[in-house]
Amino acid sequence: MQKAPCYNLADVFELAVDMYAEREYLVADEKRCTFKEMEERANRLAHHLYSQGVQPGDHVGIYAYNCMEWVETLWAVFKIRAVWININFRYVEDELAYIFSNADLKALVVAKEFIPRVVNVVSSLPELRHTVVIEDHSNAITDGIPFTDYESAMAASSAARDFPQRSGDDHYIIYTGGTTGMPKGVVWRQEDVFFALGGGVDPTTGAIVEHPEEVVKRGENGQMTMFPLAPLMHGASQWAVIGRGFEGHRVVLSKSFDPTAVWRLIEKESINGLFITGDAMARPLIEAYKSLATQIDTSSFFLLASSAVVFSQAVKDEFFDQFNNVMIIDSIGSSEIGGGGILMAAKGQLMKGGPTVTPGQGATVLDIDTLEALKPGSEKEGVVARTGFIPLGYYKDPLKTSETFVIAADGKRYALSGDSAIFEADGTITMLGRGSQCINSGGEKIFPEEVDSAVKSHPDIFDVTVIGVPSERWGSAVCALVALRTSAPLPSLKDIQDHCRKTIAGYKVPRHLLQVDTVIRSPSGKPDYRWAKTTALKQLDLTQK
Repeated sequence: MQKAPCYNLADVFELAVDMYAEREYLVADEKRCTFKEMEERANRLAHHLYSQGVQPGDHVGIYAYNCMEWVETLWAVFKIRAVWININFRYVEDELAYIFSNADLKALVVAKEFIPRVVNVVSSLPELRHTVVIEDHSNAITDGIPFTDYESAMAASSAARDFPQRSGDDHYIIYTGGTTGMPKGVVWRQEDVFFALGGGVDPTTGAIVEHPEEVVKRGENGQMTMFPLAPLMHGASQWAVIGRGFEGHRVVLSKSFDPTAVWRLIEKESINGLFITGDAMARPLIEAYKSLATQIDTSSFFLLASSAVVFSQAVKDEFFDQFNNVMIIDSIGSSEIGGGGILMAAKGQLMKGGPTVTPGQGATVLDIDTLEALKPGSEKEGVVARTGFIPLGYYKDPLKTSETFVIAADGKRYALSGDSAIFEADGTITMLGRGSQCINSGGEKIFPEEVDSAVKSHPDIFDVTVIGVPSERWGSAVCALVALRTSAPLPSLKDIQDHCRKTIAGYKVPRHLLQVDTVIRSPSGKPDYRWAKTTALKQLDLTQK
């Protein structure tokens, strides 16, 4: 009897290593490695972790900026059937203590720079058995916690691929950064996440592969070079590294986001595509390009893919103006549902709010009250949901699991994204925004993303976050916190309102306009609504006095 294929992530990567051993896989700052070299170093770290008591199912934290070691740890942990936990390097100590405790870490791979923070919250790590420290040439004090040097661990361990058989039931966990509340660990079976995010389902045709080799062979006719700009703790960048690795492609990483440096790297490394997170990256990129266009060769660049947050049409059009042959892909999805759909953007498209996408495999819109699948053209607002290859639930949170992963009216189990949407008559889905951030003003529902796009298209506005603030008359009023282009004067509220009325209804336009030096966002580019609310209330209180 023929053996059933195993959709384990480490197994699929090893298939790619065997096919593309001598191809360059990763470029991270000044370091480079082939597929074979990545495999050997990941094997060494895997053997080291196993020798220190890390067992299948144990959780290993990764706490570092984008770097070669992050990816080596990723594959090493999967190879021994353990589970890696992504840790946000921007967390303050309270948040860090929470995730350390919630995630039940048995081991930690951490950049030297962050050791003092770990020491201050080490009481949140009662199960921690072993710490490996990546030398980053910082001057951080490492007293207070026993550890092994990363390269020393490598040197003392075997590079052999001699691991026990793995399973598609092994887990992959991603902690969501979120825009409110503490992060939550979304637990996937590796087989499910392979089909949801790893290329197991063709995003354009919906075809499901019958064997992982089909994904690996996609790269046999040539290699592309992709550059994910978000931190690796963000799912989009993780799957750029993992999914493109499956296909034998090359990935470039950078420790931080510097728009000018991105264009320099595109020229230096002949990069073909960028993975970004909406306007937070797209706008500074196109601004930087305009000042560099005559100085650099970007002929290799032809693909711009965005996910997770709003990528406004005004900014897309600027890219189309500068690059005649660029292909722009806007996608929706989340840690809870995987890929929800994609849009092949074109110049001058009308955006109603967020993108209007062709739904991916298993994606639909459910009535949030009845959990019935809405029919195309129903015009009723619902929530984006996905069935089929979806997570098991949230780690150690049965209540939130029961709220997010539901049995719908058709008897199928769905993951709810929390994103409100309209199911259009042609079968596409128009995103409206996060239901939790919806502004109820005088009985009208207003989604911040739609107002974001309208405000951001004003020529003097560089970035914006839109929130609701208390209003005696309306209950809530729309407030726009704006960062201006360099040397641009602050437009009047009326100017912004008149501009917005060209694309959105009058009841949606901002009633308050507040200037900030910088719009604060998460590392993934999502709005920091807590910061925005605190800042807005403070400014409005000062204004009213």
